[in-house]
Amino acid sequence: LSSLFAKENLSRMTEQQLNLYDRLINEPSNDWDIYYWATAKPTPAEFESDVMAMLREFAKNKNREQRLRQPDLEYLFEPPR
Repeated sequence: LSSLFAKENLSRMTEQQLNLYDRLINEPSNDWDIYYWATAKPTPAEFESDVMAMLREFAKNKNREQRLRQPDLEYLFEPPR
């Protein structure tokens, strides 16, 4: 979930949002916590932010995209759009 979210959103995030995202993916001790906060459980107040709201919206997959594999990492080396 987080790698697909990152590919779609990192290039257009503000510096503040990037800092929030960095904190989100590095501070919780378990990636499953982030997954459950995005899909089913309430997010603890210290991690609630506009980035978490973006991740929850992304997890809804309203366009019913097939998300079976992580993205290739080439996008990390592409110039920003």
